Amino acid sequence: MTALQRREQLIAVGRSLFAAKGFEAVSVEEIAATAKVSKPIVYEHFGGKEGLYAVVVDREMQTLTGAMMETLAEPAQGSRQIVENAAMAFLNYIEEHTEGFQVLSRDRPTTDPSGSFNSLLGDVSVRVEDLLVRAFKRHKIPAKGVPYYAQMLVGLMVFTGQYWATHRKMSKEQLAAYIVNLAWNGLSRMEAKPELRYVGEHSSGGAREERKPRGEHAEHDGQNPDDEHDDWSNDAGILTDATADTAE
Repeated sequence: MTALQRREQLIAVGRSLFAAKGFEAVSVEEIAATAKVSKPIVYEHFGGKEGLYAVVVDREMQTLTGAMMETLAEPAQGSRQIVENAAMAFLNYIEEHTEGFQVLSRDRPTTDPSGSFNSLLGDVSVRVEDLLVRAFKRHKIPAKGVPYYAQMLVGLMVFTGQYWATHRKMSKEQLAAYIVNLAWNGLSRMEAKPELRYVGEHSSGGAREERKPRGEHAEHDGQNPDDEHDDWSNDAGILTDATADTAE
């Protein structure tokens, strides 16, 4: 076995062990024993388990980052298509790189300053913010809520993906449809000034009178607030303005 082949073998072994047990529970002795090499070989290639872990994480981060950013950067898509493609890109990664995803989402070394997976999620959230902020302003939704909405959307996919990684009782396509159903229908009915209806100072102990939906058309055209065909429920919806700006 060449030095390069041995290195790749150790990376594969390390990925499997870190995915199954987490960083702290894996030792250099276990890595060496699983790869059927001596401990000095591991040190020679990576300087210890920290170095091996860093290589595994870096590879997985590049793979996942590439998939997600490529999807979010495509400018010619409609709003719903962006949500669908992002969900599928994330679930494709989990399906094709299950061990890698488990490594990213498990415990990390306390000395790791980047936060690895959390750092990646932060980058994705910033990109989602870019897609939301212009559309929020156009639809007269206060942009101050954008960072929180971006975190909500990313968190929705991440935590659902973590659950699906170990509970695969449905296809990735069906799960993506569930994710999109919740995320898209939530986006399509966004309120400019959301309020709690049953909790807090505005509550009277019972159901409050339904407010009219956002937008001038709701006041003048007699549209039902529950009508599915509001101005955000088609592909000219919340994200279109942001993607149009990206295309310029």
